[in-house]
Amino acid sequence: MKSKPTLFFAALSAACLLVAPASAQIGKRFPSERKVVKDPVTGTMLTFLTSTPAGDSKIYQTHNQWTSDGQWLVFRSGRVPGEAMAVNEKTGEMVQVTEGGYTGMLNIGRKSMKLYFMRNPAGTTKENPATSVQIVEVDLAKVFADSKAGKMQAPSVYQRVCGTTPPEMGAGGDMALDANEDVVYFRVGKAEAAKHLAANTKIETNFGPRNMGAGPAGLASMNLKTGQFKHVVSVPFQIGHVQTNPWVPGEIVFCWETGGKSPQRTWTVLADGSGLRPLYPEADYEWVTHEAVITRDEVAFALMGHRKINFNKDAATASNSPSDPRNPGQEAGWGESGTREKPTGLGIVNLRTREMTIAGQTPSGSGLWHVSGSADGRFAVGDDFSRSLYLIDRHTHEMLLLTTGHKETAADHPHPTFSPDGTRIQIQSAMLSADNKSMNICIVPVPESWLKRTYKDKSK
Repeated sequence: MKSKPTLFFAALSAACLLVAPASAQIGKRFPSERKVVKDPVTGTMLTFLTSTPAGDSKIYQTHNQWTSDGQWLVFRSGRVPGEAMAVNEKTGEMVQVTEGGYTGMLNIGRKSMKLYFMRNPAGTTKENPATSVQIVEVDLAKVFADSKAGKMQAPSVYQRVCGTTPPEMGAGGDMALDANEDVVYFRVGKAEAAKHLAANTKIETNFGPRNMGAGPAGLASMNLKTGQFKHVVSVPFQIGHVQTNPWVPGEIVFCWETGGKSPQRTWTVLADGSGLRPLYPEADYEWVTHEAVITRDEVAFALMGHRKINFNKDAATASNSPSDPRNPGQEAGWGESGTREKPTGLGIVNLRTREMTIAGQTPSGSGLWHVSGSADGRFAVGDDFSRSLYLIDRHTHEMLLLTTGHKETAADHPHPTFSPDGTRIQIQSAMLSADNKSMNICIVPVPESWLKRTYKDKSK
Protein backbone atom coordinates (compact mmCIF):
# COMPACT_ATOMS: atom_id res chain seq x y z
CA MET A 1 0.00 0.00 0.00
CA LYS A 2 1.35 3.40 -0.95
CA SER A 3 0.09 6.86 -0.12
CA LYS A 4 -0.04 9.42 -2.90
CA PRO A 5 3.43 10.69 -3.81
CA THR A 6 4.25 14.02 -2.22
CA LEU A 7 5.52 17.00 -4.16
CA PHE A 8 8.83 16.49 -2.38
CA PHE A 9 9.31 12.99 -3.77
CA ALA A 10 8.02 13.95 -7.19
CA ALA A 11 10.71 16.61 -7.33
CA LEU A 12 13.36 14.21 -6.00
CA SER A 13 12.42 11.55 -8.56
CA ALA A 14 12.59 14.09 -11.36
CA ALA A 15 16.02 15.16 -10.20
CA CYS A 16 17.23 11.55 -10.22
CA LEU A 17 16.07 11.14 -13.82
CA LEU A 18 18.26 13.95 -15.05
CA VAL A 19 22.00 14.07 -15.37
CA ALA A 20 23.51 15.83 -12.35
CA PRO A 21 25.22 19.20 -12.83
CA ALA A 22 28.90 19.23 -13.74
CA SER A 23 29.78 20.72 -10.34
CA ALA A 24 28.50 17.58 -8.58
CA GLN A 25 31.68 15.65 -7.82
CA ILE A 26 31.98 12.15 -6.47
CA GLY A 27 33.88 12.08 -3.17
CA LYS A 28 32.79 15.57 -2.14
CA ARG A 29 32.66 15.77 1.66
CA PHE A 30 30.05 17.42 3.86
CA PRO A 31 30.38 18.28 7.56
CA SER A 32 28.78 16.18 10.28
CA GLU A 33 25.24 17.01 11.38
CA ARG A 34 25.09 14.13 13.84
CA LYS A 35 22.85 14.74 16.86
CA VAL A 36 21.65 12.52 19.69
CA VAL A 37 18.10 13.40 20.74
CA LYS A 38 16.04 11.92 23.57
CA ASP A 39 12.57 10.83 22.51
CA PRO A 40 10.22 12.95 24.67
CA VAL A 41 7.68 10.12 25.07
CA THR A 42 9.72 6.89 25.35
CA GLY A 43 13.10 8.22 26.46
CA THR A 44 14.87 6.32 23.66
CA MET A 45 18.10 8.00 22.58
CA LEU A 46 17.79 8.66 18.86
CA THR A 47 20.87 9.31 16.74
CA PHE A 48 20.12 11.66 13.86
CA LEU A 49 22.88 11.23 11.29
CA THR A 50 21.48 14.17 9.33
CA SER A 51 19.61 17.04 10.93
CA THR A 52 19.10 19.82 8.37
CA PRO A 53 16.26 20.17 5.80
CA ALA A 54 18.22 18.90 2.78
CA GLY A 55 15.70 16.45 1.32
CA ASP A 56 17.12 13.26 2.83
CA SER A 57 15.43 9.87 2.58
CA LYS A 58 16.53 6.31 3.27
CA ILE A 59 16.69 3.50 0.74
CA TYR A 60 13.45 1.49 0.74
CA GLN A 61 13.17 -1.10 3.52
CA THR A 62 13.27 -4.02 1.07
CA HIS A 63 16.98 -3.27 0.48
CA ASN A 64 20.23 -3.13 2.43
CA GLN A 65 21.14 0.24 4.01
CA TRP A 66 24.63 -0.33 5.45
CA THR A 67 27.94 -0.86 3.64
CA SER A 68 29.60 -4.24 4.14
CA ASP A 69 32.12 -2.81 6.63
CA GLY A 70 29.21 -1.65 8.82
CA GLN A 71 30.48 1.94 8.95
CA TRP A 72 28.40 3.84 6.37
CA LEU A 73 24.75 4.20 5.40
CA VAL A 74 23.90 5.17 1.82
CA PHE A 75 20.86 7.39 1.32
CA ARG A 76 19.08 9.68 -1.12
CA SER A 77 19.38 13.41 -0.67
CA GLY A 78 18.78 16.79 -2.23
CA ARG A 79 22.17 18.08 -1.03
CA VAL A 80 23.49 17.41 -4.51
CA PRO A 81 20.47 17.06 -6.83
CA GLY A 82 20.20 13.61 -8.35
CA GLU A 83 23.15 12.11 -6.46
CA ALA A 84 23.45 9.56 -3.64
CA MET A 85 25.18 10.24 -0.35
CA ALA A 86 26.78 8.14 2.38
CA VAL A 87 27.06 9.05 6.07
CA ASN A 88 29.48 7.57 8.58
CA GLU A 89 27.45 6.25 11.50
CA LYS A 90 30.09 7.09 14.13
CA THR A 91 31.45 10.45 12.91
CA GLY A 92 28.49 11.79 10.92
CA GLU A 93 30.77 12.79 8.03
CA MET A 94 29.04 12.66 4.66
CA VAL A 95 30.46 11.80 1.24
CA GLN A 96 28.87 12.03 -2.20
CA VAL A 97 29.10 8.52 -3.70
CA THR A 98 27.77 8.95 -7.25
CA GLU A 99 28.44 11.35 -10.10
CA GLY A 100 26.26 11.54 -13.18
CA GLY A 101 22.95 10.80 -11.48
CA TYR A 102 20.96 7.64 -10.80
CA THR A 103 17.40 6.42 -11.18
CA GLY A 104 15.38 3.88 -9.21
CA MET A 105 16.74 1.76 -6.38
CA LEU A 106 20.18 1.96 -4.76
CA ASN A 107 21.72 -1.48 -4.11
CA ILE A 108 24.53 -1.80 -1.54
CA GLY A 109 26.63 -4.96 -1.45
CA ARG A 110 26.56 -6.96 1.79
CA LYS A 111 29.76 -8.85 0.93
CA SER A 112 31.64 -6.16 -1.01
CA MET A 113 32.09 -2.40 -0.72
CA LYS A 114 30.13 -1.85 -3.92
CA LEU A 115 27.04 0.14 -4.88
CA TYR A 116 24.84 -0.66 -7.90
CA PHE A 117 22.11 1.38 -9.56
CA MET A 118 20.51 2.33 -12.86
CA ARG A 119 21.40 5.54 -14.67
CA ASN A 120 19.80 7.27 -17.61
CA PRO A 121 22.33 8.07 -20.36
CA ALA A 122 23.67 11.60 -20.82
CA GLY A 123 21.24 13.90 -22.56
CA THR A 124 18.15 12.42 -20.91
CA THR A 125 15.47 15.01 -20.09
CA LYS A 126 11.73 15.01 -19.50
CA GLU A 127 11.29 16.02 -23.12
CA ASN A 128 13.82 13.40 -24.29
CA PRO A 129 13.28 10.38 -22.00
CA ALA A 130 15.66 7.45 -21.96
CA THR A 131 14.87 4.26 -23.85
CA SER A 132 17.82 2.39 -22.35
CA VAL A 133 19.44 2.50 -18.93
CA GLN A 134 22.98 1.90 -17.80
CA ILE A 135 23.66 -0.37 -14.83
CA VAL A 136 26.52 1.17 -12.87
CA GLU A 137 28.89 -0.13 -10.18
CA VAL A 138 30.63 2.16 -7.68
CA ASP A 139 33.76 1.13 -5.75
CA LEU A 140 32.82 2.64 -2.39
CA ALA A 141 36.05 1.64 -0.61
CA LYS A 142 38.08 3.58 -3.15
CA VAL A 143 35.74 6.58 -2.99
CA PHE A 144 35.94 6.77 0.82
CA ALA A 145 39.73 6.31 0.90
CA ASP A 146 40.50 8.93 -1.76
CA SER A 147 37.91 11.35 -0.38
CA LYS A 148 39.47 11.14 3.09
CA ALA A 149 42.95 11.70 1.60
CA GLY A 150 41.69 14.63 -0.46
CA LYS A 151 43.01 13.04 -3.66
CA MET A 152 39.97 12.28 -5.80
CA GLN A 153 40.55 11.07 -9.34
CA ALA A 154 38.34 11.02 -12.45
CA PRO A 155 34.82 9.56 -11.91
CA SER A 156 35.68 6.62 -14.19
CA VAL A 157 38.20 5.43 -11.59
CA TYR A 158 35.33 4.76 -9.17
CA GLN A 159 32.35 4.09 -11.44
CA ARG A 160 32.00 1.29 -13.99
CA VAL A 161 29.16 0.80 -16.47
CA CYS A 162 28.40 -2.92 -16.22
CA GLY A 163 26.00 -2.89 -19.17
CA THR A 164 23.31 -0.96 -21.03
CA THR A 165 19.84 -2.40 -21.50
CA PRO A 166 18.47 -2.76 -25.05
CA PRO A 167 15.83 -0.10 -25.87
CA GLU A 168 13.18 -2.72 -26.67
CA MET A 169 13.48 -4.16 -23.16
CA GLY A 170 11.87 -1.10 -21.57
CA ALA A 171 13.94 -1.59 -18.42
CA GLY A 172 13.67 0.63 -15.37
CA GLY A 173 12.34 1.11 -11.88
CA ASP A 174 13.01 -1.45 -9.18
CA MET A 175 16.34 -3.28 -9.24
CA ALA A 176 17.70 -5.83 -6.77
CA LEU A 177 21.15 -7.38 -6.23
CA ASP A 178 21.52 -11.16 -6.03
CA ALA A 179 22.98 -12.74 -2.88
CA ASN A 180 26.14 -13.65 -4.82
CA GLU A 181 26.45 -10.02 -5.95
CA ASP A 182 27.16 -11.05 -9.53
CA VAL A 183 23.66 -10.50 -10.99
CA VAL A 184 20.94 -7.85 -10.74
CA TYR A 185 17.22 -8.27 -11.42
CA PHE A 186 14.95 -5.52 -12.71
CA ARG A 187 11.56 -4.79 -14.25
CA VAL A 188 10.97 -4.78 -17.99
CA GLY A 189 8.25 -3.06 -19.99
CA LYS A 190 4.88 -4.41 -21.12
CA ALA A 191 5.96 -5.12 -24.70
CA GLU A 192 8.98 -7.17 -23.59
CA ALA A 193 6.94 -9.00 -20.94
CA ALA A 194 4.20 -9.89 -23.43
CA LYS A 195 6.74 -11.70 -25.65
CA HIS A 196 7.23 -14.33 -22.93
CA LEU A 197 3.60 -14.95 -21.92
CA ALA A 198 1.51 -17.85 -23.17
CA ALA A 199 -0.91 -16.81 -25.92
CA ASN A 200 -4.02 -17.55 -23.84
CA THR A 201 -2.88 -15.65 -20.73
CA LYS A 202 -5.55 -13.36 -19.26
CA ILE A 203 -4.03 -9.91 -18.79
CA GLU A 204 -5.13 -8.21 -15.59
CA THR A 205 -6.69 -4.75 -15.69
CA ASN A 206 -6.27 -1.98 -13.13
CA PHE A 207 -7.49 -2.81 -9.65
CA GLY A 208 -8.76 -0.31 -7.08
CA PRO A 209 -9.34 3.44 -7.05
CA ARG A 210 -5.73 4.37 -7.83
CA ASN A 211 -6.02 2.83 -11.32
CA MET A 212 -2.87 0.74 -11.00
CA GLY A 213 -2.09 -2.95 -11.33
CA ALA A 214 -2.65 -3.66 -15.02
CA GLY A 215 -0.24 -5.99 -16.79
CA PRO A 216 1.66 -7.51 -18.28
CA ALA A 217 5.03 -7.01 -16.59
CA GLY A 218 8.25 -8.96 -16.31
CA LEU A 219 11.62 -9.38 -14.70
CA ALA A 220 15.00 -9.72 -16.39
CA SER A 221 18.53 -10.18 -15.08
CA MET A 222 21.97 -8.92 -16.05
CA ASN A 223 25.31 -10.50 -15.21
CA LEU A 224 27.46 -7.72 -13.72
CA LYS A 225 30.68 -9.23 -15.04
CA THR A 226 29.70 -10.22 -18.56
CA GLY A 227 26.79 -7.85 -19.23
CA GLN A 228 24.64 -10.80 -20.37
CA PHE A 229 20.87 -10.32 -20.15
CA LYS A 230 18.30 -13.05 -19.45
CA HIS A 231 14.53 -12.99 -19.16
CA VAL A 232 13.38 -14.32 -15.78
CA VAL A 233 9.59 -14.30 -15.76
CA SER A 234 6.50 -12.56 -17.11
CA VAL A 235 3.21 -12.10 -15.24
CA PRO A 236 -0.15 -10.64 -16.27
CA PHE A 237 -0.12 -7.84 -13.67
CA GLN A 238 1.98 -4.82 -12.65
CA ILE A 239 5.17 -5.67 -10.74
CA GLY A 240 6.56 -3.65 -7.83
CA HIS A 241 8.91 -3.92 -4.84
CA VAL A 242 11.44 -6.22 -6.50
CA GLN A 243 13.83 -7.65 -3.90
CA THR A 244 16.13 -10.62 -3.40
CA ASN A 245 16.91 -13.01 -0.59
CA PRO A 246 20.33 -11.76 0.65
CA TRP A 247 21.23 -15.26 1.91
CA VAL A 248 19.94 -17.47 -0.93
CA PRO A 249 21.24 -16.85 -4.47
CA GLY A 250 18.63 -16.74 -7.19
CA GLU A 251 15.59 -16.21 -4.95
CA ILE A 252 13.39 -13.22 -5.80
CA VAL A 253 10.36 -11.68 -4.06
CA PHE A 254 8.08 -9.11 -5.68
CA CYS A 255 4.51 -7.84 -5.50
CA TRP A 256 1.43 -7.12 -7.56
CA GLU A 257 1.42 -3.34 -7.21
CA THR A 258 -1.92 -1.54 -7.18
CA GLY A 259 -1.08 1.29 -4.80
CA GLY A 260 -3.19 -0.40 -2.13
CA LYS A 261 -5.01 -3.71 -1.68
CA SER A 262 -4.08 -6.31 -4.32
CA PRO A 263 -6.00 -9.45 -5.32
CA GLN A 264 -2.75 -11.33 -4.52
CA ARG A 265 0.01 -9.06 -3.23
CA THR A 266 3.11 -11.19 -2.58
CA TRP A 267 4.97 -13.41 -5.07
CA THR A 268 8.21 -15.32 -5.31
CA VAL A 269 10.18 -16.80 -8.21
CA LEU A 270 13.64 -18.25 -8.85
CA ALA A 271 16.17 -16.64 -11.16
CA ASP A 272 15.68 -19.29 -13.84
CA GLY A 273 11.96 -18.49 -13.98
CA SER A 274 10.86 -21.61 -12.09
CA GLY A 275 8.93 -21.74 -8.85
CA LEU A 276 6.62 -18.80 -9.55
CA ARG A 277 3.90 -18.79 -6.86
CA PRO A 278 2.06 -16.58 -4.41
CA LEU A 279 4.23 -16.16 -1.33
CA TYR A 280 1.34 -15.72 1.10
CA PRO A 281 -1.99 -16.71 -0.51
CA GLU A 282 -4.35 -14.06 0.77
CA ALA A 283 -8.11 -13.91 1.23
CA ASP A 284 -10.30 -11.16 -0.23
CA TYR A 285 -10.76 -9.66 3.23
CA GLU A 286 -7.00 -9.41 3.89
CA TRP A 287 -5.02 -6.28 3.03
CA VAL A 288 -1.42 -7.44 2.62
CA THR A 289 1.36 -4.92 2.07
CA HIS A 290 5.03 -3.97 2.48
CA GLU A 291 6.67 -7.38 2.34
CA ALA A 292 10.40 -7.59 3.16
CA VAL A 293 12.81 -10.54 3.30
CA ILE A 294 14.15 -10.59 6.88
CA THR A 295 15.96 -13.93 7.36
CA ARG A 296 17.26 -16.71 5.14
CA ASP A 297 13.87 -18.43 5.21
CA GLU A 298 11.36 -15.70 6.11
CA VAL A 299 9.52 -12.72 4.71
CA ALA A 300 7.71 -10.22 6.94
CA PHE A 301 4.63 -8.32 5.77
CA ALA A 302 1.78 -6.25 7.16
CA LEU A 303 -1.77 -7.54 7.44
CA MET A 304 -3.42 -4.15 7.73
CA GLY A 305 -6.13 -3.43 10.28
CA HIS A 306 -6.68 0.21 9.36
CA ARG A 307 -10.36 0.28 8.35
CA LYS A 308 -13.66 0.06 10.22
CA ILE A 309 -15.57 -3.22 10.35
CA ASN A 310 -18.56 -3.26 7.97
CA PHE A 311 -16.79 -0.53 6.05
CA ASN A 312 -18.90 -0.82 2.91
CA LYS A 313 -22.20 -0.63 4.80
CA ASP A 314 -21.39 3.07 5.05
CA ALA A 315 -20.00 3.22 1.51
CA ALA A 316 -23.04 5.00 0.11
CA THR A 317 -22.04 8.10 2.01
CA ALA A 318 -18.28 7.44 2.02
CA SER A 319 -15.99 9.64 -0.01
CA ASN A 320 -14.01 8.00 -2.80
CA SER A 321 -11.68 11.00 -3.01
CA PRO A 322 -7.88 10.62 -3.16
CA SER A 323 -6.39 9.05 -0.06
CA ASP A 324 -5.03 11.14 2.78
CA PRO A 325 -1.30 10.28 2.94
CA ARG A 326 -1.54 10.42 6.75
CA ASN A 327 -4.35 7.84 6.81
CA PRO A 328 -4.41 6.10 3.41
CA GLY A 329 -6.54 3.29 2.04
CA GLN A 330 -9.91 4.58 3.21
CA GLU A 331 -11.61 4.82 -0.20
CA ALA A 332 -14.72 2.68 -0.56
CA GLY A 333 -13.40 1.38 -3.87
CA TRP A 334 -10.99 -0.96 -2.10
CA GLY A 335 -13.85 -3.12 -0.79
CA GLU A 336 -14.23 -4.52 2.71
CA SER A 337 -10.64 -5.67 3.23
CA GLY A 338 -8.28 -4.39 5.90
CA THR A 339 -10.58 -4.50 8.93
CA ARG A 340 -9.97 -6.15 12.31
CA GLU A 341 -12.90 -8.53 11.93
CA LYS A 342 -10.25 -11.09 10.96
CA PRO A 343 -6.67 -11.51 12.28
CA THR A 344 -4.29 -8.69 11.39
CA GLY A 345 -0.77 -7.66 12.39
CA LEU A 346 2.85 -8.20 11.49
CA GLY A 347 2.87 -11.47 9.57
CA ILE A 348 5.94 -13.63 8.93
CA VAL A 349 5.81 -16.38 6.30
CA ASN A 350 8.38 -19.15 5.93
CA LEU A 351 9.61 -19.55 2.35
CA ARG A 352 10.30 -23.27 2.84
CA THR A 353 7.38 -24.57 4.92
CA ARG A 354 4.91 -21.86 3.76
CA GLU A 355 3.68 -21.53 7.36
CA MET A 356 2.65 -18.06 8.54
CA THR A 357 2.60 -16.60 12.05
CA ILE A 358 1.56 -13.20 13.38
CA ALA A 359 4.33 -11.74 15.49
CA GLY A 360 2.26 -8.93 16.99
CA GLN A 361 -0.29 -6.17 16.49
CA THR A 362 -1.07 -2.80 18.01
CA PRO A 363 -4.25 -2.82 20.13
CA SER A 364 -5.78 0.06 18.18
CA GLY A 365 -5.15 2.50 15.37
CA SER A 366 -3.95 1.55 11.91
CA GLY A 367 -1.95 -1.47 13.00
CA LEU A 368 1.59 -2.13 11.84
CA TRP A 369 2.31 -0.81 8.36
CA HIS A 370 5.96 -0.96 7.20
CA VAL A 371 7.83 -3.91 8.71
CA SER A 372 11.28 -5.41 9.11
CA GLY A 373 13.06 -8.03 11.21
CA SER A 374 16.50 -8.92 12.52
CA ALA A 375 18.46 -11.50 10.53
CA ASP A 376 18.95 -13.68 13.63
CA GLY A 377 15.18 -14.15 13.95
CA ARG A 378 14.91 -12.56 17.40
CA PHE A 379 13.11 -9.29 16.68
CA ALA A 380 10.57 -7.71 14.37
CA VAL A 381 9.72 -4.03 14.01
CA GLY A 382 6.95 -2.01 12.43
CA ASP A 383 5.66 1.54 12.13
CA ASP A 384 2.04 2.71 12.03
CA PHE A 385 0.02 5.62 10.66
CA SER A 386 1.06 7.83 13.60
CA ARG A 387 4.74 7.25 12.62
CA SER A 388 5.33 5.42 15.90
CA LEU A 389 7.82 2.54 15.95
CA TYR A 390 7.14 -0.75 17.75
CA LEU A 391 9.69 -3.46 18.56
CA ILE A 392 8.54 -7.08 18.93
CA ASP A 393 10.34 -9.90 20.72
CA ARG A 394 9.47 -12.82 18.44
CA HIS A 395 10.12 -15.34 21.22
CA THR A 396 7.81 -13.82 23.83
CA HIS A 397 5.62 -11.65 21.52
CA GLU A 398 6.22 -8.71 23.86
CA MET A 399 5.84 -5.33 22.15
CA LEU A 400 7.66 -2.12 23.04
CA LEU A 401 7.03 1.42 21.76
CA LEU A 402 10.51 2.63 20.80
CA THR A 403 9.81 6.10 19.49
CA THR A 404 6.93 8.32 18.39
CA GLY A 405 6.34 11.91 17.40
CA HIS A 406 7.90 11.64 13.96
CA LYS A 407 5.13 13.82 12.50
CA GLU A 408 2.26 12.56 10.37
CA THR A 409 2.90 15.51 8.04
CA ALA A 410 6.35 14.17 7.07
CA ALA A 411 7.19 13.85 3.37
CA ASP A 412 7.20 10.06 3.76
CA HIS A 413 6.85 7.26 6.31
CA PRO A 414 9.55 5.90 8.71
CA HIS A 415 10.16 2.66 6.72
CA PRO A 416 12.18 0.85 9.43
CA THR A 417 15.10 -1.42 8.49
CA PHE A 418 17.21 -3.50 10.88
CA SER A 419 21.00 -3.28 10.85
CA PRO A 420 22.73 -6.51 9.72
CA ASP A 421 23.72 -7.32 13.31
CA GLY A 422 20.19 -6.74 14.65
CA THR A 423 21.20 -4.14 17.26
CA ARG A 424 19.62 -1.01 15.76
CA ILE A 425 17.00 0.20 13.32
CA GLN A 426 17.25 2.89 10.68
CA ILE A 427 14.26 5.12 9.96
CA GLN A 428 13.62 8.42 8.22
CA SER A 429 12.10 11.11 10.39
CA ALA A 430 10.74 14.66 10.31
CA MET A 431 11.04 15.03 14.10
CA LEU A 432 13.62 17.82 13.82
CA SER A 433 12.07 19.59 10.82
CA ALA A 434 10.77 23.12 11.22
CA ASP A 435 8.52 22.66 8.19
CA ASN A 436 7.17 19.37 9.60
CA LYS A 437 7.91 17.68 6.26
CA SER A 438 11.62 17.44 5.50
CA MET A 439 13.14 14.18 6.72
CA ASN A 440 16.45 13.10 8.18
CA ILE A 441 18.30 9.81 8.59
CA CYS A 442 17.83 8.45 12.12
CA ILE A 443 19.12 5.41 14.04
CA VAL A 444 17.00 3.84 16.79
CA PRO A 445 18.76 1.40 19.16
CA VAL A 446 17.33 -1.90 20.31
CA PRO A 447 17.33 -1.63 24.13
CA GLU A 448 20.37 -3.23 25.75
CA SER A 449 18.09 -5.17 28.08
CA TRP A 450 16.42 -6.81 25.08
CA LEU A 451 19.74 -7.62 23.41
CA LYS A 452 20.90 -9.39 26.59
CA ARG A 453 17.84 -11.62 26.78
CA THR A 454 18.38 -15.37 26.69
CA TYR A 455 15.78 -18.05 26.12
CA LYS A 456 15.47 -21.68 27.12
CA ASP A 457 14.21 -22.35 23.59
CA LYS A 458 17.26 -21.52 21.45
CA SER A 459 15.29 -21.42 18.19
CA LYS A 460 15.37 -17.61 18.38
